Amino acid sequence: MPEPQSEIQHFAKNWQQQLADAFNNIEDLCRYLHLSPDDLPVSVAATENFPLRVPLSFASCIEKGNPHDPLLRQVLPVDEELFAYPGFSNDPVGDLASATQSGVLHKYHGRVLLINTGSCAINCRYCFRRNFPYSELQLSKQKEEAAIQTLQDDASISEVILSGGDPLLLSDSRLTKLILQLDSIKHLKRIRIHSRLPIVLPARITKELICTLSRSPKQIIIIVHCNHANELNERVIAACNSLKNSGITLFNQSVLLKGVNDNAEVLGDLSEQLFCHGIIPYYLHLLDKATGTGHFEVSEAKALTLIRQIQATLPGYLVPKLVKEQAGAGSKQTIL
Repeated sequence: MPEPQSEIQHFAKNWQQQLADAFNNIEDLCRYLHLSPDDLPVSVAATENFPLRVPLSFASCIEKGNPHDPLLRQVLPVDEELFAYPGFSNDPVGDLASATQSGVLHKYHGRVLLINTGSCAINCRYCFRRNFPYSELQLSKQKEEAAIQTLQDDASISEVILSGGDPLLLSDSRLTKLILQLDSIKHLKRIRIHSRLPIVLPARITKELICTLSRSPKQIIIIVHCNHANELNERVIAACNSLKNSGITLFNQSVLLKGVNDNAEVLGDLSEQLFCHGIIPYYLHLLDKATGTGHFEVSEAKALTLIRQIQATLPGYLVPKLVKEQAGAGSKQTIL
């Protein structure tokens, strides 16, 4: 387990060094958290196709000695990942059918999605792209030119979504180049970035990154991904404040996860904390049914009950939209 002084030294490092130091071994993570792997349903086999990766910035938010901590459940490889659940597949939202040769996913009218990288700072065990063929579809440097040309040729596209993996893992130079190319497309109005890094690796939110984003004449929106209020530590809040103060709009999307946030009080507290720090609660997703994630599923009926309970206690602007993604549908499906 790192001593307090070594944690101070760790957080003084740049974001690339912090990323390189992430936990990638079950025993090391458990030792840091004062837990024994023998007392947990951990599975080394579950890491063979989807490795463990947890930055210390996220691990430090997990309650030490608590095997049931909701943040730990999000990242700990367990036996249940190997179970076969009916209706779960490797492409649960139909991404592959929407992909073009240029690496553009065009699922919804007026919006396209670019798979910028297959890498993430953290491997969330419920990830809907945990089985995604990134080597074939991510936006390599070679495909980038074709993707930009596709966007220039289609005046119906008003918004580009940078996704992954996590697009903020791109280097500053490559991200700057991509933003400049998008800036040159007149009919684009918005650039939306989906990233978990402000939550799990807040050191990535550097002055250089903020400068790159704030210089763009396009409207920049960042959708962060936070599932529990315990993820919002001081470093995360400072990073999000830096983005917000530079004029970037922040929304949050959560995934409804069994044993993590399937509780009205937990969800209500998350919305309150997000809004307190300038992040708008946006979506609460039902689980996308990716192979290996069935143990996280919460039924639609329970999800509706939870939303009604939140609506009874919070103002409407703090209640996220309950949605699910359905392959082939023209938009996210709101559950009413």
